[in-house]
Amino acid sequence: MIILKNVYIVRHCDAEGQSTNAKLTEQGFKQAIDLSGFFSEIEVDRIISSPYERAIQSIQPLAKQLNIEIEIDGKLTERVLSTKDISDWKDKLRTSFEDDELKFEGGESSKEARERIVDVVEQIFNDVSENTIIVTHGNLMSLLLNNYNKNFGFEGWQNLTNPDVYVLRKIDNKVTYERLWY
Repeated sequence: MIILKNVYIVRHCDAEGQSTNAKLTEQGFKQAIDLSGFFSEIEVDRIISSPYERAIQSIQPLAKQLNIEIEIDGKLTERVLSTKDISDWKDKLRTSFEDDELKFEGGESSKEARERIVDVVEQIFNDVSENTIIVTHGNLMSLLLNNYNKNFGFEGWQNLTNPDVYVLRKIDNKVTYERLWY
């Protein structure tokens, strides 16, 4: 018997900034409507989102259209690279993809952040729903994809868009992924 599960990983739409309460821009709200159209032909069982405002706003039009309650999961919040301002943060981020355990002041290692989102996905793979959408953030999304393909790293993160959509497919015990948003 073949068991197929799909987890759609959505990176939030264009936002006003990176703070936890940053809202979508005018363009971001238009993108959220485009996202709802994108998913209109897919039978969605669950929607789980980061508690950040920009993530919730990105999926609200679809949730409303499907009459599905958005579940909030703190494990989907963006990874904190450091609580200190880092001028060369992109170099530090690149290094954190190369060294899984590297931590900067007040921050979280790639390994710690990856474990959070993988835990969410594994719980989804083990529940009854066939098609689940999770809405998260770029760095965390990249670390999740890196979990299933070590070649997805810093460059993969750089190539993500706002929004972006990948699907993780679990067929029996094999997990693959594919980018769906272009």
